[in-house]
Amino acid sequence: MLLPKGGVTWKSARSKLPPWKAMVVLLTRTRVLVSLAMTSLVILLWRGISKSAAEMQNFYCYGSSKSPMQMSINEMVEWNAHLQTPVIFNPHEPYEVNSSSISMVDLNPVKSTPKALTNSERVLILTPLRDAAQFLEKHFDLLSELTYPHELIDLAFLVGDSSDDTLAVLSSELKRIQDQVESKIAFRSAMIVQKDFGPVVNMDIQNRHSFEAQGPRRKAMAQARNYLLASALKSDHSWVYWRDVDIVDSPKKILEDFMAHDKDILVPNIWFHRYKDGRDIEGRFDYNSWVESDKGRRLRHKLDPETVLAEGYKEYDTGRNWLALLGDWRKNKDEEMELDGIGGVSILVKADVHRSGINFPMYAFENQAETEGFARMAKRAGFQVIGLPNYVVWHIDTEEKSGNI
Repeated sequence: MLLPKGGVTWKSARSKLPPWKAMVVLLTRTRVLVSLAMTSLVILLWRGISKSAAEMQNFYCYGSSKSPMQMSINEMVEWNAHLQTPVIFNPHEPYEVNSSSISMVDLNPVKSTPKALTNSERVLILTPLRDAAQFLEKHFDLLSELTYPHELIDLAFLVGDSSDDTLAVLSSELKRIQDQVESKIAFRSAMIVQKDFGPVVNMDIQNRHSFEAQGPRRKAMAQARNYLLASALKSDHSWVYWRDVDIVDSPKKILEDFMAHDKDILVPNIWFHRYKDGRDIEGRFDYNSWVESDKGRRLRHKLDPETVLAEGYKEYDTGRNWLALLGDWRKNKDEEMELDGIGGVSILVKADVHRSGINFPMYAFENQAETEGFARMAKRAGFQVIGLPNYVVWHIDTEEKSGNI
């Protein structure tokens, strides 16, 4: 086809185009619209099939080709390795309690360990008192010499049924010690508990250690210990150290020495000094720490359940092995032996033992009361009761038990 002589112009081209109305009519015809729709559908389907085929080439089947019933345990683990359950962690905003009447005590961090000093574990020293004015000055002199940090030690005393000046002397001695802050003699805190239980027996030396007085006396002492413990034990105490007021000498590192053994309940041997003809006879004092014997077991089976046994008296021959007669302070002080009964002169207890409900029975528990009943109860609950036969703490010489020399 030859172009016009003057070339192609818009005017000439426009004259050749069909009218626009004719184009609209053509494009809106049903056949044209259906054709366009079919063409678009074919194109879309073709593109989808092509893409799926390409993805199929990248598909991998994980796991064994065997059926689950034919898989070994290792193959089953491998097959399920990629099927771990997703976990979504949803940390919640803490709930804040603003109330002065609500408090929380977390005992989980409170531990009793052999590294008590490193862990700054707190100690509660408990001493029940009755007519003890004459012993208090020496008692506080010995306490002030303890090498365990005094800022980690709380003191608590129970004064009951005293006829002397125990309360006044105790208050004076506490003030003397607690005023020595700069020299680090003062303790973290001190508490005095007053509670009278009423006279049970005559508490002079002759009557206090008579056989007839032992049952009522031990029950009354157990009651005093329990009142003191319930009043003074706090949530931050790791250890409880029971210490009698009439000790005349003990190692300055006694707390650290005892803690290093890491036992639930630990007692030393208790002796006393008595000089005759210029020689110390080194008397044995505490016969309440002992190992049960077959003879003692047979005796208990014959006794009334309400009878309280007392050691070191001819009325009841238990045949028990007394800690006081087994040790020697010249030998290895760390030697241990398991006990069935303990005395109360010096006892280190892990605080959780008391928190678990093990206290001092003021009744006959397996024919024992107070500290011996405490040991029985602790062993029944599965706690350790250990004695150190060669670690000696020195008691006053009361001279009322001549048969114990």
